[in-house]
Amino acid sequence: MPRDETQPGAAPVRDEADKSVPLETPDIYGAYPRLSDDQTARLAQHGRRRAVDAGDVLIREGERCETFYVILSGAVAVVEGYGTPDEHLLRVHGPGRFIGELGLAHGQIAFYTAVVRNPGEILALSIDQLRDLVTRDSLLGDVVLRACLGRRALLVGQGAGFRIIGSRYSPDTRRLREFAARNRLPYRWIDLETDQEAEALLRRFAVGPEQTPLVIWRDTTLLRNPSNAELARLIGLPPLPSGNGRGDLLIVGSGPAGLAAAVAAASEGLGTTVVEALATGGQAGTSFRIDNCFGFPSGISGAELTERAVLQAEKFGARISVPAEAARLEARDDHFAVGFTDGSEITARAVVLATGARYRRLDVPGIEPLEGSSVHYSATVHEAQQCRSDPVAVVGGGNSAGQAVLFLAQFAPEVYLLVRGPSLEAHMSRYLIDQIERHPRVRVLLHTRITEASGEKSLESVTVVDLRTGRQRDLGVRALFVFTGADPHTGWLSGAIALDARGYVLTGAEAQACSVPGLWQGQGRDCLTLETSLPGVFAAGDVRSGSVKRVASAVGEGAMSIHFVHRYLDRTAVPGGTDSFPHLRPKESAWLA
Repeated sequence: MPRDETQPGAAPVRDEADKSVPLETPDIYGAYPRLSDDQTARLAQHGRRRAVDAGDVLIREGERCETFYVILSGAVAVVEGYGTPDEHLLRVHGPGRFIGELGLAHGQIAFYTAVVRNPGEILALSIDQLRDLVTRDSLLGDVVLRACLGRRALLVGQGAGFRIIGSRYSPDTRRLREFAARNRLPYRWIDLETDQEAEALLRRFAVGPEQTPLVIWRDTTLLRNPSNAELARLIGLPPLPSGNGRGDLLIVGSGPAGLAAAVAAASEGLGTTVVEALATGGQAGTSFRIDNCFGFPSGISGAELTERAVLQAEKFGARISVPAEAARLEARDDHFAVGFTDGSEITARAVVLATGARYRRLDVPGIEPLEGSSVHYSATVHEAQQCRSDPVAVVGGGNSAGQAVLFLAQFAPEVYLLVRGPSLEAHMSRYLIDQIERHPRVRVLLHTRITEASGEKSLESVTVVDLRTGRQRDLGVRALFVFTGADPHTGWLSGAIALDARGYVLTGAEAQACSVPGLWQGQGRDCLTLETSLPGVFAAGDVRSGSVKRVASAVGEGAMSIHFVHRYLDRTAVPGGTDSFPHLRPKESAWLA
C-alpha cells in the first residue's frame, strides 16, 4: 500500500454525503472543487459514461493528458511514482470531483497517475469538448481553470514531477531550474553538494558528477545537461511549426502585450504564431498578485492571468511555441523572416515585437557565485518555500519589488526592502506602498545600497551602505531578490530596425525619422502609431520606446497593434491571391466587442 502524502496541514476527510468515499482529500484554496449537479449534467450531455473497477488507470504519469474525467461514483487516487518503490499517494477524490491539472489544457504529459481506488462510474470528455464547453460556460470555465492552476501550484510545492540533479554553482543547473520555475513545471532539485540522494542516483545511472546537470523522469528517462528545448519536448510543450509555410502574423514575445496581440489577431481570423524565448507571461507571469489589473477587483496572480490569456489565444487558433529564442529579423520582398538560435526560421506577412524587458543583474562583489541558489531575479513559489526560517532581502523600488516583498512576507519571518531613493512614491503604486507600510514582517530601508554579498555555498549576509551618512552594516539574510529595473530584449534587432539610445524600439513618427531615406515616400503613407522603422513590423509593450510599464497598458498596446497590422495587410494584400483573407474591422472583433 503506498504511503499517504496528501497535502500537509489538510488531513484527508471522509465525505459525509457518500460513505463509500475513503478519506477524501479536502478542498484547498479551490484546487479540489466539487461540481454542482447542474454542472455535471451539462457535462454529461457531451461526455461518455462508463463503469470503472478498482485498479483501472485513467491518467498515466509520463503520458499526454487527453481526457477530462468527472467522478460520478466511487473514488480515484492521484499517485506519484505509480508502480515503483517510491510510489506515494498525493490525494483522493470522490463523486463530483474531476481529474486533471494545468497540463490537461496544453497537452503536456501527466506528472501523476490517476487510478481508480473504489469501483464506480466516471464521465469522460475529450479535451476539445472540454475547451468548447468552458468557453461557452464562464462559471464552469472559472471553476476548472482555477482548480487546474491551484493543482499545478500544489504539485510544484510538493516537488512532484521530474528531478534535476546538479550543482548550485553550475550555470546550466540554474538555467534548467529557472526554465522549469518560469514555466510552472513541477520538479524537484537535488543539490549535488548537499543532498545525499544525489550520490545514490548518480551510482544508479552510472554517471559522474562532471556529467551533471541531469534531468530524470520516472527513473526511465535520463537527459544529460539538456537544452531548454529538449526539456520542453520531454514535458510536451509545443515546438516551433515545421515546414516553410508563411503565416499572416508572427508575434515575438508572450508577455501581456504579446498574448493580447495573439488573442486579438487570432480572434479576427489571422493565422497567428507566438514564439517565446523562456516562458509565457513575461515578467508579469512571475507576479504573485496584480491588484490594479482592470476587471479583477480582488486581484489576480501573474500565473493565472497568463494561463487565461494563453487558453484564450489557443481557443481562437493561435499557436504558441516555447522555448524559441529569436536571433535575427529580415525583410524579404512581401514578407518577413525571423531566425532562431537553433537555426530554424519562421516567415510571416507581418511581425509584432513584444519581447519586453529583462531584469538587470546586480553587479556587486560576491553576487555571481550565489545566483540561482540564494540570489534570484524572480520570486516564485519555488524560491519562496526555501525562505521559511530566515530573513530575506528585496532590492528595488518599483511595483515588481513591492509585489515580491508582499509575497515573500507570507513565507519568511522578516523581509528587508532595500531602496536607493528617499521614498517609495517615485516608482511604486500607492496600493502596494500602503500594504508594505502596514505589514508587520516588512522593514523598508531607504537611501540604501548593497555593496557586497557574503557566503560560500549560499548567501549568509549582505553589506549595505546608508547613502546619506556613508555608514555600512551587515544584514543577516539567507536570500536576495533583485528587481532593479530592466533592459529591453532587443540585442537581436540591432541593425534591423531603429532603436533609441537605451535600446528600446522606436515607433511612429520617431521611427520614421530614423528610417532609410525615401522609404516611407515609397510606401505612400506615414509610419503608423505602433509601427517600427521597418514597414510591417510593429512593437507593443515594454520593449517599445516611451511605453508605460504597466500590465494594463501592455495589454492595450498589444490589442491596438493588431488594428495597425490589419491596416498594413489591407494595403499589401493581393486580391484573390493565396495570401489574401477576409479582414474583420475592429468593431466586429470578438476581442474588442
